[in-house]
Amino acid sequence: MRRPRLAPALLLVTLLAAAVRAQAPPAARADDAAIRLETSLVTVPVIVHDRDDKYVAGLRRPDFRLFEDKVEQEIDSFAAFEVPFHVVLLLDTSVSTRFKLEDIQRAAQLFVGHLRPHDQVLVASFDQEIEVHDDFTSDPARLRQAIARTRTGGATRLYDALTLVLAERLRRVEGRKAVVLFTDGVDTASRFAAAEGALELIEESGALVYAVRYDTQDDVAQFGRPLAAGRRPRVPMAGLGVFSDEYRRAATFLADVAERSGARLYEAETLGDLDLAFASIAEELRHQYALSYYPTNAARDGSLRRIRVRVARPDVIVRARKGYRASAEAEPPGRR
Repeated sequence: MRRPRLAPALLLVTLLAAAVRAQAPPAARADDAAIRLETSLVTVPVIVHDRDDKYVAGLRRPDFRLFEDKVEQEIDSFAAFEVPFHVVLLLDTSVSTRFKLEDIQRAAQLFVGHLRPHDQVLVASFDQEIEVHDDFTSDPARLRQAIARTRTGGATRLYDALTLVLAERLRRVEGRKAVVLFTDGVDTASRFAAAEGALELIEESGALVYAVRYDTQDDVAQFGRPLAAGRRPRVPMAGLGVFSDEYRRAATFLADVAERSGARLYEAETLGDLDLAFASIAEELRHQYALSYYPTNAARDGSLRRIRVRVARPDVIVRARKGYRASAEAEPPGRR
């Protein structure tokens, strides 16, 4: 039986991440306290790996420096995580992927195979509809059944699916959270979300969004190629995104999704590629640092603040969210 669809939601998620708070020094100044009362705590998940792509463990607070809009910030709390995660496995099952559905399901099963006992995964899929096939669970059998229930549909509501998952499912999750998005990146039918809006929500949510991109362009072009004179294609091709510029936009969007969240984009051509990608994602989700700070810029102006993290170690690569959007101050009652 098909599970209920997610209800449309227009509210964006307010940035609120759980972090380990360090005890304030006894001689904290009054103006510092005022800033903290007026400013939301910002938490930045950070992944540090070496040139061989191995996670760098054992870093301490003094190893990190954090900047917001080029102004160095005081790190209020620091934590190193090797903990279970909550992740949404979000599968594109639109008509453009109809030739890949078995590969998609096999790849999703591979991801389940990388789980540890306390990892929590939710399986969702999207085409012209957005479906959640089960709630968060660590039961491999339930996850495999949820994956097996996915079916190919019609048009592609990628932006809507991302928005709904972040706003309605991950909003209630504390701690490490992520989305693994398995798609060709082409959106043809979103009703209430656009590309930039979805990207802004990613920035606000604090979730890592890993994009695993598989290319359907050749398959779609072959399927939609005009047949001999006087004959019609087997299905209508309107809205399938068969043109190269649509796939270029799709590739750019998925690269932005990964970069803005501090995650990665993977290109997958074979099941072997997918297995390596999912193993890498599962490992990264378990090994992170978290830096929390109160911004020195306490303005509630809704502006985008850029974040940069540096590590005092040679030959390491640091990945963290690129920024966040400050909360906007509500207007006084009765003001227009």
